[in-house]
Amino acid sequence: MLKKEECVLYSGGANGAEYEFGAQAEAYGIEEINFTFDGHGIARTRGVRVLSREELSKGDVSLAYVSKLMNRTYTDAMFIRKVLQTIWYQVNAGREIYVIGKILEDGSVRGGTGWGAEFAKLCNKPIFVFDQERDGWFTWSDDRWATVADPASLRIGNPRFTGTGTRFLEENGRRAIRELFRRSFA
Repeated sequence: MLKKEECVLYSGGANGAEYEFGAQAEAYGIEEINFTFDGHGIARTRGVRVLSREELSKGDVSLAYVSKLMNRTYTDAMFIRKVLQTIWYQVNAGREIYVIGKILEDGSVRGGTGWGAEFAKLCNKPIFVFDQERDGWFTWSDDRWATVADPASLRIGNPRFTGTGTRFLEENGRRAIRELFRRSFA
């Protein structure tokens, strides 16, 4: 079992899944770093790390590339670009990635969170997605999403982990986060 005092949750502090990941980290005494930028309203105030313009540029990615990779259109709006740049920081910092959302038929994850999942795949990082509609955990394995065979055995295995996901957190997603922390740190 991991030592709580050695663990760090990397997230974005937004309402929904990120808020719940942060609340659980705080409840278990785990350090929390929430990447954000000036003018971005977030729900968590603990461990806020406001990225400078120069830092954000390190996480810059072609919106045309991301749009093609994810089979959707991202406009060149500065706000969405900054959101994707902060997600780059979250995934880059974590050694394991935990996402709450919905896996789409094309294998991507819905919303801006989907960029985090795709970036984790590109970096070959262990990634786990709790699909709220299917009510279960999935992991990326052999270029496809596979059901986590025994979700009761799923535990955070690296002290540097990322927790992100949908702003539209449902009760089963909230429960999945709480149970993941309980199994990992209780």
